[in-house]
Amino acid sequence: MSTLGKHCKGYPLKLLRQFPSWTENRKNARRVRQEVDGDIVEVERDLTDSTYLYLQEDFTVTDSIFVNENIIFNNVTAEWIDYCLNVLGVQFPTSELMRSGLSTPSASGDNA
Repeated sequence: MSTLGKHCKGYPLKLLRQFPSWTENRKNARRVRQEVDGDIVEVERDLTDSTYLYLQEDFTVTDSIFVNENIIFNNVTAEWIDYCLNVLGVQFPTSELMRSGLSTPSASGDNA
């Protein structure tokens, strides 16, 4: 069943791909309908730099507004969270960060 999170924010894939450890699971991209030889068929959606994906409150990235569907990136690390907060500028409520059990180097006081 689809789960709609409380918070997500759309970003062009070009910005997400700038994260040094970015990987993407293209096979989880949404399928789109296209006309091929007069028939309507579902095909894999092409993920280009201008494609918008959704950064979810748990810091996964999806090709849908739903938290548990079309997951493109789920390698959530302290470095990824730091990138989201400090480079992308995402501002999810603090309670969501705490609830997820994740911390960032800046949040923990470590300046390493």
